[in-house]
Amino acid sequence: MSLKKLPELNASAYAGIRGHIQSYVLPSAMSRWTPGIQAAAGDSPDNVISILDVIGEDWWTGEGVTANRIAGALRAIGDRDVTVNMNSPGGDMFEGIAIYNQLRMHPGRVTVNILGIAASAASVIAMAGDEIRIGRPSFLMIHNCWCLAAGNRHDFAALSEQMAPFDAAMADVYQERTGVDLKRITTLMDKESWIGGSAAVADGWADSLLEDAAIKHGADTQASAVRRIEAALRASGLPRSEAQRVLSDFKSSLSDSAGNGGLSDSAANPGAAQSLQNLIATMKGTK
Repeated sequence: MSLKKLPELNASAYAGIRGHIQSYVLPSAMSRWTPGIQAAAGDSPDNVISILDVIGEDWWTGEGVTANRIAGALRAIGDRDVTVNMNSPGGDMFEGIAIYNQLRMHPGRVTVNILGIAASAASVIAMAGDEIRIGRPSFLMIHNCWCLAAGNRHDFAALSEQMAPFDAAMADVYQERTGVDLKRITTLMDKESWIGGSAAVADGWADSLLEDAAIKHGADTQASAVRRIEAALRASGLPRSEAQRVLSDFKSSLSDSAGNGGLSDSAANPGAAQSLQNLIATMKGTK
């Protein structure tokens, strides 16, 4: 399939929306994400891009998968073919749009391997592949853009109107890449749909299944556990500055734990346990 047939998503058209809302990882996607899933083997590392994290900059490490990072990787690869290994719960839809456009415009052949999940913004990125391959137990997830916003009923009415064309543009990308009827796609997006490996191939969301041997299950890291806490904090509506403070305190407690023989059990580290209790209490206070 030629990438030239795929529609461009004009990120600048959504600049006004981005100034009023924050696009985050959907909590249900974060809960189903297994960060340790990665490629067992593959092409030469110098033409492989790994998207194995949330999309957009996160609070915990200041990293995540950003459009700037992907742009740098593509510059290093040049005009050669590229393989993109994916296992991401999604995240910032605006960053996802930018990455989709970067891969769409890459002059070499783009092969996307969905190793674990490609949810939300990550599913949009996956559509930029000339070839999309997916693991048998892996999933694509599509839905309407999920965000946090604040305001009165008039603000929300206006926001709904602003977001409608954004969701329509994503549906157009899905339809063009898969050939699935547009009405069916919008229905799938409305109800948040998880599409498994075999079904993805059968319905045109992917071109083929990955061999089981191509995927390995590595160990999750402490940072991945905190990613889940971060997502819950974001979903709770806690102000970013306060959430960052709580996460910073928790990170310091984990560091103290590592200094005491590397113990991660909260019983061996009262500081970590207290930070968790404070975090839970803070989250409850926002409900």
